[in-house]
Amino acid sequence: MKILIALTYYRPHISGLTIYVERLAQALAARGHRVTVLTSHYLKDLPYREEIEGVTVMRHPVAFRFSKGSIMPGFLSRAGALMRAHDVISVHLPQAEGGPLALIGRVLARKPVVLTYHCDLQLPPGLLNRAIDRAVFASNWLAGRCADRVVAYTDDYARNSPLLSQFKNKIVVIYPPVIMPAPDPNAVAALKQKYRANGHTVVGFAARFAEEKGVGYLINALPFVREKIPNVKYLFAGEYQNVIGENVWTRLQPLIEQYRAYLEFLGPVPNKEMGNFFGACDVLTVPSINSTESFGLVQIEAMLSGCPVVASNLPGVREPARVTKMGEIVPIQDARALADGIVRVLQNRAAYLRPRAEIEAMFSLKRTVESYEALFESLRRAG
Repeated sequence: MKILIALTYYRPHISGLTIYVERLAQALAARGHRVTVLTSHYLKDLPYREEIEGVTVMRHPVAFRFSKGSIMPGFLSRAGALMRAHDVISVHLPQAEGGPLALIGRVLARKPVVLTYHCDLQLPPGLLNRAIDRAVFASNWLAGRCADRVVAYTDDYARNSPLLSQFKNKIVVIYPPVIMPAPDPNAVAALKQKYRANGHTVVGFAARFAEEKGVGYLINALPFVREKIPNVKYLFAGEYQNVIGENVWTRLQPLIEQYRAYLEFLGPVPNKEMGNFFGACDVLTVPSINSTESFGLVQIEAMLSGCPVVASNLPGVREPARVTKMGEIVPIQDARALADGIVRVLQNRAAYLRPRAEIEAMFSLKRTVESYEALFESLRRAG
């Protein structure tokens, strides 16, 4: 099959969405499909076209950025031309162009359109951000009306999402693609030494510093954790200073300085080395605060690396701990409750551990890719 994937940002931009699409695209290409990714040229030093692991990546010029969105004149007409040369269209939401893309694919190009809905968009407070939220919701709703099928990460999230719950008859639940090498003990030891974590109990966080990630609540939980576990240290993996559309790092500076002795910031970590990061952690936290977080891929990656988790009680985000029993679920936006969950796991860590093979059986990359492949093929054959 010839598969066109459309999304706003692709690698090297790091987010759960871009990692998901990169893994899916490369796995489909490895199975013999011709995969093209159409995305934004969001950094000037990136090539406009390149081949990455069998995937053709086309980056469209960006006139300017507006909050987290990219304004790209000509993007839709280019997408329409590409759609006619492909068998199936895979549109990844949220994105401002989602509705027009699905409309063009279904009505003008007459090709099957599959949406993958990664999360509800919920930008930080402010009149402008609320207007953007509504505009993107309207575009996503149009995409849902036009699409043949809508892929959701979990039934839990689909039932609770204001948008997905309107398209119940189109929902297909497919767990996200997960790839995570096992930790290398020598690399884990070197990482802990580099970040002065030897002799400490390590609490991990792996995400960019974005408003919905709840970083402030995690740092505010530190003194409560230290009441029971004084030798604790936090390790943060992921972009924290130059996050598109965010000012979390700047806003949290007073709090960070207050607890600086207990915090280490690694910056972006290559995916092939993330297993070592998780291996260095005694527990991973996902303290997200709203429905912009729909699952938390890092939870499964941590579990595959032998690291239990503490996650917010959000639809979808609570799924990994629920089905694996390898973590705790805690109330959202509650630093004390988050600390209590961290302490429970750390004080009873052995009770939360599961064999890697057990986690792999639940979250199988092969099953995920085959599910997409079967969905695309069934729609292509139906015409």
